[in-house]
Amino acid sequence: MTDPRDTVLSCEQFQALLPELIGSGVDINRHPHMRSCDLCRELLAELETIAEAARQLFPTVEPPDDLWNQIESAIRKEEQSPDHDCDARDEIHPVLKAEPTTGND
Repeated sequence: MTDPRDTVLSCEQFQALLPELIGSGVDINRHPHMRSCDLCRELLAELETIAEAARQLFPTVEPPDDLWNQIESAIRKEEQSPDHDCDARDEIHPVLKAEPTTGND
């Protein structure tokens, strides 16, 4: 059976496959449809621009080098005194002390 990603596709069919193609990591620009369709090449360029802008809005923040040590220490402390009424978050990095949010704030 022929893979529909390798056949001649309409723009609608190709665009429906875009999430799968992007997620697979293949070079979308090598797809036969992209070689022949200015509209979909323009769409992909716009999507790449949007994705880059989104990455810049939320830059990757590296955790402190000792964060895992602090987490491990807090877990050990919690395990050693299971009846202790201590919140393990008191022993770890301040970023993790904040209460979790639901995103509806």
